[in-house]
Order: sequence, then C-alpha cells, then structure tokens
Amino acid sequence: MEEKKEQLRILSGMRPTGKLHLGHLHGVLKNWLKLQDQYQCFFFAADWHALTTKYDSPFDIPQNITDMALDWFSVGIDPEKAVVFVQSDIKAHAELHLLLSMITPVSWLERNPTYKEQQQELKGKDLATYGFLGYPVLQAADIIIYKAHKVPVGQDQLPHLELTREITRRFNYLYKPIFPVPEAILTEIPKLPGLDGRKMSKSYNNAIFLSDSESVIKQKISTMVTDVERPRKSDPGDPENRCVAFNLHKLYLPEDRLKEIVEDCKAAKLGCVQCKKELANAIVEFLRPIQEKRAELSKDPNTIKDILHFGAQKAKIVAEATMEEVRNALWNRA
Repeated sequence: MEEKKEQLRILSGMRPTGKLHLGHLHGVLKNWLKLQDQYQCFFFAADWHALTTKYDSPFDIPQNITDMALDWFSVGIDPEKAVVFVQSDIKAHAELHLLLSMITPVSWLERNPTYKEQQQELKGKDLATYGFLGYPVLQAADIIIYKAHKVPVGQDQLPHLELTREITRRFNYLYKPIFPVPEAILTEIPKLPGLDGRKMSKSYNNAIFLSDSESVIKQKISTMVTDVERPRKSDPGDPENRCVAFNLHKLYLPEDRLKEIVEDCKAAKLGCVQCKKELANAIVEFLRPIQEKRAELSKDPNTIKDILHFGAQKAKIVAEATMEEVRNALWNRA
C-alpha cells in the first residue's frame, strides 16, 4: 500500500442492507472516496452487526453484501487503495470482541442512546438479546483491531465512538497500552430527501437507487414532492424554501441553471413537471458511468467474491498481528 498521511489508519463499515441509494452516495461513499486517497483505509461489510436486528432472517445477507460491494466499487472505492472486506471473514474480530466484553461494564452499554432508541423504533422485533446490547463492544473490536486512529462519524454517532474510546482506555490501563485511542473525523452527513420529502431510506420506499434503470428513475422523479403551495403552473413557486425536489436539483444541476430555475419558478414560467424531467435526466446522466461499471463488474459472479477475499487476506494479516499482541499482554507473556 502506498505511503499516505503519516500512515494514519481509518476504519469504517456499513451494514449490508442491499443495493445502495443516493443518500448512501452523498452521505458516506463520497467521503470514503476522499479518505482512501489520504489515509490507510479499512472499509468493511458489517454482516455480524446486521444480525443484531436480523437474527431471525439472515438468509439474504450474503446477496446484500454482493449488491452493496458492487455499488462501492462502481462509485470508485478502490481495493488497491483501501482494504475492503467482509467482517465475518476475519474471525479475530470475534476473539477480540469476546475479550473486550469481559472488561466492559454493563452500565456503559445500557446508557448507549441508540440502545433505547432502536428498541422503541423496532417495537415489533424482540431486541432483548445480548448481541443487541453488546454490539458496541463488537464495534470497538472492529475499530481497534486495526489500530485505527480515526473513524468518520456524524454528530449523532459520537456517543458510540466515545464508548469505543472508553473501552480502549480500559484495556490499555488493565493490560498494556497496545491500542491508539481512536478519534472522530466529524463528517457532515446530509439528510437527502426521498421522493416523499422524508429522509431517503429503503425502509420508507422513497429511495432512488444507484442501480435503478433510466425508466425507473424518471418514473420515480415524476412522483416526487415539489412545492405543495404551488398547485398550478400559473402560481409562483419558491423552490429554495418550499420545494423538496430542489434539494436534488442542487446536487445535479450547474449553478447557472439553478439560478434560472429559481427565477422562472418564482415568475411562474417553469412548471414542476418540466422541472422534474430535467432533474431526472441529470440524475440519469450522473449515474450512467457508475451503472456501466456496475454492469461490467456483474458479468462474472466471482469478481466481487475475489475482490473481497483479496481484501480479507490483507485485513487478516493486520488483525492477527494485533491479536498476538493482545494475547501476549493478556497472559503476561514475555
């Protein structure tokens, strides 16, 4: 791997929920693309983490990993620049998770804000499991087993990382200072609006996926909420303050065209139907090279498997070296 910024390491992962949408692209992947050129990056598919809420239906996770990885590599995540792998392929994660669980107070886990929030959000799911309560310990193992110096997180994820930092400090104090205490790289994760105005999400059925065909994209955009206070084309609009679709316009259309749209909308010269058609065409063109690369990668079903296997081999070397240090520290070996 080429020399990068003082050899600082980054660790980031995503739960495999299947094909990715525009929200994932702008909220996570664009940041990964920058980081892989600046740091030693480890990006992984968090399939064990997926089991914390999908323990009763794990059967689609393998295909979800493939679909997600296809999108990663299609947008430009480069396995020559970053180590890209599947969490469960590195068994050392589980060993370190077990050891860290022995020193992590239950009270630390119970105060995790996500613990109660997700229990309330997923009321139809029995989340009274050790795996769900203890997933932050596995998360800590994922990070420190690669001696990651930095972890990209949004503001709402800071409590999670602080728990990792506490666990790290506790291990270093009890045994030996093996691990750097990871720091946050605060990232602005935009809440990209979906077709109905809510945050774009697969669970809301309001997402535009990176792999959607041209016809599907155009059909979806045609249903997107615009300015609810502008029922007729002859009514003046306010795209900057009232139009949901305009949030996507700002991502895919040039600045000079955006100014024209604002002026024509406010003057009731441009209708929402025509405006959304222009948006759909812009998104189709933006996604075209991504989808072409995806199609190329999809020709051989073993391509993604081979790339992830290659990444796992590199990750395993680092993880096993760390675990040897951990075992020596734990058992006070010379």
